[in-house]
Amino acid sequence: MRPGKPALRPVVAVLLIVAVCVGAEALGCPNCKDAVNTSDPDGLNVARGYFYSILLMLAMPFTLVGSFGAYVWREMRRQKAAAAAGEPQEQSAP
Repeated sequence: MRPGKPALRPVVAVLLIVAVCVGAEALGCPNCKDAVNTSDPDGLNVARGYFYSILLMLAMPFTLVGSFGAYVWREMRRQKAAAAAGEPQEQSAP
């Protein structure tokens, strides 16, 4: 064990406790946008921020699945083209 390693544990413990205590004060409820008064400019900006964050959360799974599907489709096309040209195919290690 290195000499500096035991001193790291109390620092990590304090940071963890602070993160848990501060996390309780975070305002992250998407339904809170309904409680915001949109007649003032600040409330309108908060509501707009909630709107865009919800759109981002909804789009992320489709983006991940779509990019993975495009990668698989491209690799299958590349392998078919290599087989049609008579070139030996690369085998990836398991």
